Amino acid sequence: MKNKKSSYTEIMKSRNTMKNVPSEHPVLDMYIQMVVDEALFKRKKALLEERINDALDTKNKTVFMTLSKEYSVLRKLG
Repeated sequence: MKNKKSSYTEIMKSRNTMKNVPSEHPVLDMYIQMVVDEALFKRKKALLEERINDALDTKNKTVFMTLSKEYSVLRKLG
């Protein structure tokens, strides 16, 4: 068996053609995307909370204010 290497362009073209194929389970795909989005949201929120707590512990007001604004925006989205 030959060891065939594909170029980056060829790989990207094949991925794009795969994206155009309609899904057999669109509801399942939507549900999976919702689960992934929720997990990412929760992780980002937890990281922000941790960084805010660190800023409070070190009494770094500028970092605290920046992170608090970002946290406030994130909470409004969720």
